[in-house]
Amino acid sequence: MAASPAAEEPPPPAAHSPEPGPDSRAGRLSFCTKVCYGVGGVPNQLASSATAFYLQLFLLDVAQIPASQVSLVLFGGKVSGAAADPVAGFFINRSRRTGSGRLMPWVLGCTPFIALAYFFLWFLPSFSSLQGIWYMTFYCLFQALSTFFQVPYTALTMLLTPSPRERDSATAHRMTMEMAGTLMGAAVHGLVVSGAHARNRCADAAPLGPAATSPDATRLYSIAAAVIAVTYPVCSGVLHLGVKEQPEPSAPASSQSPGFLAGLGLTVRHPPFRKLVISFLFISAAVQVEQSYLVLFCTHASQLHDHVQSLVLTILVSAILSTPLWEWFLQRFGKRMSAFGICVMVPFAILLAAVPTAPVAYVVSFVSGVSIAVSLLLPWSMLPDVVDDFQLQHQHGPGLETIFYSSYIFFTKLSSASALGISTLSLEFAGYEAGACKQAEQVVVTLKVLISAVPTCMIFIGLCILLIGPAPKPQHLPPSQDTSRRLSLRRRTSYSLA
Repeated sequence: MAASPAAEEPPPPAAHSPEPGPDSRAGRLSFCTKVCYGVGGVPNQLASSATAFYLQLFLLDVAQIPASQVSLVLFGGKVSGAAADPVAGFFINRSRRTGSGRLMPWVLGCTPFIALAYFFLWFLPSFSSLQGIWYMTFYCLFQALSTFFQVPYTALTMLLTPSPRERDSATAHRMTMEMAGTLMGAAVHGLVVSGAHARNRCADAAPLGPAATSPDATRLYSIAAAVIAVTYPVCSGVLHLGVKEQPEPSAPASSQSPGFLAGLGLTVRHPPFRKLVISFLFISAAVQVEQSYLVLFCTHASQLHDHVQSLVLTILVSAILSTPLWEWFLQRFGKRMSAFGICVMVPFAILLAAVPTAPVAYVVSFVSGVSIAVSLLLPWSMLPDVVDDFQLQHQHGPGLETIFYSSYIFFTKLSSASALGISTLSLEFAGYEAGACKQAEQVVVTLKVLISAVPTCMIFIGLCILLIGPAPKPQHLPPSQDTSRRLSLRRRTSYSLA
């Protein structure tokens, strides 16, 4: 589960332009346009959900590459995605408008390459000596291209219509479709590859020796990859046919903002922002570790092989259904009280490590989904308050909001990369044997620690940092900062479950 792409939207080009009246049809978007816009974001959510839950299992048990190389693959891919965020913003902001617009060509241009990179990420090459390099290359390409696809796609919101209300409605449609894509990605991929990890795979293998990779497993993973890869050109075609990018309004000449590096220096020196980023570095890493190792734990440290697909779906459905409840709770009781919801999963994760039975696993999956939902919602709800607090202390033109959001995404991606890389390396030290039907006792203990003690410590550290000291409160902006700017901040408070 990963941080939200919607946070990469740029600020509105004209912060002081009046919003069209509620009865004005000048900026009205049709229902079809909103649906087509939402469809454009589905492929990235399908792919992100599948890789979040199943890529590590595929690399270790199907491709059978050493855990140390898997650690490098996961770390390198996440870092490439993080590094691509500022690079994508730099190049896209300097691109010229074409007949299809300024942002749409980036989405369409990335589509065939990201589809190919995703397919070959799940492909098993005939050679075995350089498999680590193969998967590192395609995972880095997939993560970088995914960023170059998502940044212009989310920024397209601002060029659909001049009406903030209609842009909010389009964003709501996009979030709905992305949530559906997250659920379908794990469901479709897991359903297709479920036969690749059946119990009878090890019937004729030595208990502690590696089992040969089944041709069926290779074929099933290729089919699952092809199904999701095909959605990129299909959904991009729907987006291109159903959505028209509007010309950008000119920004006021008086709006001056510092350069990227100067703005980054200002944002990271803002104490509330530093506190928020550092706390969610730990919390987002904990969620990523819990999410990534649940499948491995069920496969190698418990007798839950046949429940993996159902447990993953339970987490996602629980997270999606509990999101409206957390939104109400956040508004009713405040953000500090909501933060305690993140640690609800802690005792249940420890219980699963101690009692790895099916009923306990389903309870843990449901509660984990509830906690994951608030851990994803909370930072995007607190970031606008941090930005408002900064704007009241520093008088700058438009543009710094984007730096706040892009730098937050960069640091959280980097944190997830480090957590996954180090934790996967711990499996190597414990003696994990790629493709083995039964792992050594040290590996089983390591997996139990990775789904219980490690996330618990990181969550408590993150919450302590977050809750110590005063937090920035929602500010009442002066009249000069009109409602369109407030709406632009609110539009960024979306997230991704993958």
